[in-house]
Amino acid sequence: MAQTQSVTTDGALRPVRRRRAELGLLLASLGATAAALASASLAITDGIDPSVLTYLVVVGACGLGTHVLLRFVAPYADPILLPVATALSGLGLTMIWGLQMARTGGEEHAEADRQLLWTVVGLALCAGTLLLVRRPRRLTLYTYVIALGALVLLLLPLSPLGHEVLGARRWIMIGPFTMQPSEFAKVLLVIFLASYLGRQREVLATVTRTFRIGGVKVFSAPRARDLAPMGLGWGLAILLLVGTRDLGTSLLLFGTFLAVLYAATARKSWVLIGLVAFAGGAYVAYLLFGHVQNRVEIWLNAFDQDVYHAPGGSFQVVEGMIALAYGGLSGTGFHDGRVQEIFAADSDLILVSVGEKLGLTGLVAVLLLLFLFAQRAFRIALGSRDVFLKLTALGYGFITAFDVFIVLGGATLIIPLTGMTTPFMSAGGSALMANWVIVGLLLTISDTARRPQDSFSEGMAPGDPATEVIDVRSLPEGVRRVR
Repeated sequence: MAQTQSVTTDGALRPVRRRRAELGLLLASLGATAAALASASLAITDGIDPSVLTYLVVVGACGLGTHVLLRFVAPYADPILLPVATALSGLGLTMIWGLQMARTGGEEHAEADRQLLWTVVGLALCAGTLLLVRRPRRLTLYTYVIALGALVLLLLPLSPLGHEVLGARRWIMIGPFTMQPSEFAKVLLVIFLASYLGRQREVLATVTRTFRIGGVKVFSAPRARDLAPMGLGWGLAILLLVGTRDLGTSLLLFGTFLAVLYAATARKSWVLIGLVAFAGGAYVAYLLFGHVQNRVEIWLNAFDQDVYHAPGGSFQVVEGMIALAYGGLSGTGFHDGRVQEIFAADSDLILVSVGEKLGLTGLVAVLLLLFLFAQRAFRIALGSRDVFLKLTALGYGFITAFDVFIVLGGATLIIPLTGMTTPFMSAGGSALMANWVIVGLLLTISDTARRPQDSFSEGMAPGDPATEVIDVRSLPEGVRRVR
C-alpha cells in the first residue's frame, strides 16, 4: 500500500519517512549482489563456493541492521543512499573475489576476506556516525579543530610514518598495517570548508573590479585581501603534490575546495583564479619532479614502445585499455579475460576490470549507480535550508563524482593516471571506511533537512547567529545606534 502524506496544522504536507521503499531497494541490491557472487563462483569453481555465501550473509546482515537503525534514529533520511552504497560494496567485493580466484586458479581469496572485514567496519562507522551526529549543525562548533585534524592527516605521510609506493608517498605504515590518511582528511575537510565558507560567503562574494570588453562584462575580480582562503587552499594542494607526489589527491581536494567556494559565493572568478593558480603550480611541479614528468610522459606517449616497456611505464594503462576493448558489450565473464594479470586490477583499475568481465553494459550500470549516489547528495543539498548542511552535502556529492572522473579519465588517458580508488568498490580499507562515514553524514543531513521541526532553530548549533533572537534592549547604548 502506498504511503500517504498527512497535513500539518498550517496546511503543509508532512514529509514521508520512506523506510519501506528503502527496504525494498536494499533487498534488490542484495539480490543483485547474490546474482553477481553466484555468477562469479559458477564461472570459476563450477559451483557455489562457501565463501560467497558468507559474503552475502554478512553484507546482508550489516545492511539490514543499518536499515533498522535508520528507522529509529533517522526515519526521514534519504531512502536511496544506503541501497546504492550496499550494491556498490557488494559488486566491488564480487570483483575482488573473482579477480583473485581467477589469478590463483581458484585457490585463494584472502584479499576479498579483508575487503569483507573493511566493509563491516565501514558499515559500523556509518552506524556510529548516525548515532553520534544526530544534529549535524553542531559540527560548526568545532570548525578549526576539524581543520587541524584534516591538516594533520594530510601531512602524516610526510612524517617518519610515511610509506612510499611507486613514487607516491600517500600511506603511513604502523607495524604490518598501512593506511591512507588523506581518505579520512577529505571527510573532515569538506566539513571545515562548508562551515568556514558558509560564514564568509558574503565577504568572499564582494567584487571590487569588473573587466569589460565592448561594454560587456566578462570577468569580475574579488578583493585582493579576500584571496587568503584561495591562497591557503592552493598552497595545501601544491604541498601535497610536491611532498607526497600524489597528483590525484591534490587535484581532488583542490577541486572540491573550488566547488564549495563557487557554491557559497556564486562567483565564477574564484573558479578561474583557482584553475589558473593550480595549473601554474602543477607546471612548476612538472619541471622539478621526475615522478610528475613520468606521469605526463605516460599520458602523452602511452603507446610509444620505449614508454610502454620502461620500468614504471605505460604497460598498466595500455593493457587496461586493451582489456576494456576486449570486454565488448557483454563482457568476457569471470572464466575468461586477462585483466586479473594487470597490476592494481582490483584497486586503481577496478572499473577496467568491470568493463572486461561485465562488458560495457555492466560498466555503464556501475557508473549509473555511482552517479546516482552523487545525485542524491546534490538533491540533499538542494533540499537543505541551512547553508552549512547544503554546502556539506554538495561537497560530498562533488567528491564522489569527481573521484569517478579522475579514475576513469586516467584509465582511458583523458587525464594522467593518478592511482585514485573508485568509491565503495576498490580494494583497501581507508577509502571504503571513509566513504561509509560519508554515507552516515549524508543520511543524518537528509534526515535533518526533511524532518518536521517545531521551531526554526531545532537541530541547530547553540549560539549560532542565524538561530538566535537578540533583544535590542539588552545591548549597550553605543551598539544600538549601529545599523
